[in-house]
Amino acid sequence: QVQLVESGGGLVQPRGSLRLSCAASGIIFRLATMAWYRQAPGKQRELVAQITSGATTNYADSVKGRFTISRDNAKNTAYLQMNSLKPEDTAIYYCHLGWGQNYRYWGQGTQVTVSS
Repeated sequence: QVQLVESGGGLVQPRGSLRLSCAASGIIFRLATMAWYRQAPGKQRELVAQITSGATTNYADSVKGRFTISRDNAKNTAYLQMNSLKPEDTAIYYCHLGWGQNYRYWGQGTQVTVSS
């Protein structure tokens, strides 16, 4: 079965940095579109960043210029480098994998808290 395991979340100060990782197994990773979503308390889950199998990226306006999504196909892992973090970035961050048109998978989420 397909598994997505997030890591790297935690407590960080405003203006600090954090790198999230999403390790995938059970799928041909290089053919997948990877994305990071987040959900803050009382809010809808929103797309933060996406990277296709062709390495095309897109970002939410709120994180553009601060966050970078990347992938290492040799390690079956996607990353989200988060810099210049703000309290508004506090949320549970979820890894998402899309493979073709019919397969979509979610990680269990990792908490990111930005607070002084």
